[in-house]
Amino acid sequence: QVQLVESGGGLVQPGGSLRLSCAASGFTFGNYAMSWFRRVPGKERELVASITSGGSTNYEGFVKGRSIISRDNSKTTVYLQMNSLEPEDTAVYYCNSPCGDGNTYFSSWGQGTQVTVST
Repeated sequence: QVQLVESGGGLVQPGGSLRLSCAASGFTFGNYAMSWFRRVPGKERELVASITSGGSTNYEGFVKGRSIISRDNSKTTVYLQMNSLEPEDTAVYYCNSPCGDGNTYFSSWGQGTQVTVST
């Protein structure tokens, strides 16, 4: 059974940093691309960044230059290092495997981790 467990969020001031983690299990982690998404209540889910099974990365414009996505296949974990955080980054962050057009391969979602950027 696919399990995705996000952690590492918290309350930070603008300009601060956080490192999010997503611990995955129940599938062959090393064979799947992984993405970070974020969601605000009442708004659409938004893709943040992706990393392929081989380590190639892609970032949406609003985080490019401020965030780094990485993975550790031995730990079956994907990370999102976020720097220079802005209030607009406030959201619940989730991980899943991308399958194009903003959709995900797995229907199972984790609990997400809350990121709040505020003075």
